[in-house]
Amino acid sequence: MKGFFCVLISGALLCTVTSSLAHHSFAAQYDADKHVTLTGVVTRVEWTNPHARFYINVTDDAGNVINWNLELASPNILSRNGWSRHFVVEGDEVTVEGSLARDGSRMANALLVILPDGTIAGTR
Repeated sequence: MKGFFCVLISGALLCTVTSSLAHHSFAAQYDADKHVTLTGVVTRVEWTNPHARFYINVTDDAGNVINWNLELASPNILSRNGWSRHFVVEGDEVTVEGSLARDGSRMANALLVILPDGTIAGTR
């Protein structure tokens, strides 16, 4: 029985270490000097750790629809700042200001989100 608890605790510690190693810093993934403003329709909201995310379809100048992945803070931090998992819902049109991903992907760290009613929600 004692061996079982040692294995159980070791497994829990390993999971904790693995999660913390997977986490990234803002500067490693995003370029604070590359700002972007996007307006589009929300296609999905993920209220999960380590970061909440939402996705929007943005139509570019050529008429192509591009799905952007927008990262927020953790759900815990967002909740403490008055956000809820329903801050936007699929179909809402929002405008987002943020910092672009360094790898050139269609991903950004959302700093401000202008909601359909004109409310500005910010993480900075």
